[in-house]
Amino acid sequence: MWWLLIPIAYLVGTFPSAMWVARANGIDIRQVGSGNPGASNVTRVLGWKRGIWVFVLDAAKGVIAAGAGLLIDGRAAGYVLGAAAIVGHVFPIWTKFRGGKGVATGAGVFIVLSPLVILALAVIWLAVSRLTKKASLASIIGIVLLPIGVGVVRQEWWEVFATIGLCLLVMARHLGNIRRLIGRREHALT
Repeated sequence: MWWLLIPIAYLVGTFPSAMWVARANGIDIRQVGSGNPGASNVTRVLGWKRGIWVFVLDAAKGVIAAGAGLLIDGRAAGYVLGAAAIVGHVFPIWTKFRGGKGVATGAGVFIVLSPLVILALAVIWLAVSRLTKKASLASIIGIVLLPIGVGVVRQEWWEVFATIGLCLLVMARHLGNIRRLIGRREHALT
């Protein structure tokens, strides 16, 4: 019966963290910077402190959903409810299905499901973003490495494939970033 929680996990994912933090500072985050309602754009526009708040709030959505699934019925439920939260973040019903890119919410899901992998990827993300000033590049590298990390620490084949599926969704949201990176037009972090 845990599957009845899928719509609730989706709704948890739709919580507009970036929009609320930016609005509290008098800004419509969808109208400035890259226009993306996510932690990177908030960081670019409002600075690191507010960007970290958005990241923590977005990650909490994934932690809540995946954690509830894990507690209620194990890892499969954690993956499904975590995926629902990511989909809610990426395609929120309240904003005509135009949401963030899913990196922070996905990180929250895997904080619950594969904490050692996420810890390692957080170090890599910080190093790449500091060296290149490109949050998108750091995120893309993390997205590519996440299924590999899950494969190394987990023995269940279905978890690797489930992780690949979630990573493909988040990667699809980065296609514009990939084009801008190739064209050397990608937005830099502050």
